[in-house]
Amino acid sequence: MNRYPRDMRGYGPNPPDAKWPNGARIAVQFVLNYEEGGENSILHGDAASEAFLSDIAGASMWAGQRHWNMESIYEYGARAGFWRLHRLFTGADIPVTIYGVASALARSPEQVAAMKDAGWEIASHGLKWVEHKDMPEPVERAAIEEAIRLHAEVTGEPPQGWYTGRCSENTVRLTAETGQFAYVSDTYDDDLPYWREVGDRDQLVIPYTLEANDMRFATAPGYITGEQFYQYLKDSFDVLYAEGEAGAAKMMSVGLHCRLIGRPGKMAGLKRFIGYIAGFEGVWTPRRIDIARHWAETHPPQRHERPSQMDEARFVDRFGGVFEHSPWIAQRAHGLELGPAHDSAVGLHNALCRVFRTASDDERLGVLTAHPDLAGKLAEAKRLTADSTSEQASAGLDALTDDEKSRFTQLNDTYVAKHGFPFIIAVRDHDKAGILSAFQRRIDNDRDTEFAEACRQVERIAELRLKGMLP
Repeated sequence: MNRYPRDMRGYGPNPPDAKWPNGARIAVQFVLNYEEGGENSILHGDAASEAFLSDIAGASMWAGQRHWNMESIYEYGARAGFWRLHRLFTGADIPVTIYGVASALARSPEQVAAMKDAGWEIASHGLKWVEHKDMPEPVERAAIEEAIRLHAEVTGEPPQGWYTGRCSENTVRLTAETGQFAYVSDTYDDDLPYWREVGDRDQLVIPYTLEANDMRFATAPGYITGEQFYQYLKDSFDVLYAEGEAGAAKMMSVGLHCRLIGRPGKMAGLKRFIGYIAGFEGVWTPRRIDIARHWAETHPPQRHERPSQMDEARFVDRFGGVFEHSPWIAQRAHGLELGPAHDSAVGLHNALCRVFRTASDDERLGVLTAHPDLAGKLAEAKRLTADSTSEQASAGLDALTDDEKSRFTQLNDTYVAKHGFPFIIAVRDHDKAGILSAFQRRIDNDRDTEFAEACRQVERIAELRLKGMLP
């Protein structure tokens, strides 16, 4: 099957109410990445030094050599930056989630003890702070397993959350397949958690951020001053808080690194932001595991049959009648590039209409002539499809007076004689009087105009039918 795996729809136009505890309007979640001691280094068995996320402009990897300046910048994060941030967050009584590289945690026992004493969550940030993109799948799977093992050895318990950062296309699937994690965060695609189906497992995904993130101090374009960082965080918070006041509560992630935001001039912006949000009611500052537990309890996973995953026989059986007596439309639509975006009524309607719109005039005429007359002989003989029966009844066409039946019969006969196909209208959009008015107005149109209008009405009927079948 020609299938597109990316989910471009998400929650669509109507995201769920997060229902954060105590009616909070926003969840602001702080992540502190602990990577110091887990970065690329020949001391760690790597081929070259680290070159990512530091204050060294234009840094490059030094093959086969230790990069003394790079190492010392990472060491600042562990030696000074971490403790400055520890004092800030414990003083503000805000728990954080640590994204801990397992090998880095193993080299920082005092910091791990402080994390645990503060009640912070220590999630996994992988075995080493290195790229996963070129890892063969078995190698990456083994690295994930070893990260879990070492993490549990160092912290006393296995991680419940995972974020690689420098991930591969397989990372989310491989971490989900372990069955270990209450959530994974290697996505940046939403303002709310969501469930991802990975085989038989429903894996919760809590998206992360690369923009409300101090990494932008080390990338271009990026932040130069703590004030710029504060202003971006404030603006993000203000927009999301306003959405929460309107009943659409969201989540805001803030990404931090000990060696970056831990510098005094940068941290001033973070400190100001923490003071700013303290002045608002309804702000929840949880750990990511707290969000995961809340979401699992309040918004548990719900699976439904997805059109994009159906084989052709099931697809045609399910949707072959959406266009009246025209299963060929569903058959052709199944061959299109379908994906998660087509698992909704709106999405699948678009796919079916593409087939209908590109069909020949004769094929489209066949669809029009497959429709029954309104309140005609088929209705009287109870030989309509279930959909047509329900639709005509919704407008009261199953309970006409003798005079009304006579009027409809006259109009039907005149219309068909002139245009060569039945009068078609999405009856669920009208009452009986509105249908009669449209009938009388349209009957005098020329055939081309009426053919185009009838095709639009056929598409509208299909849309309404699908809305009764799919989310």
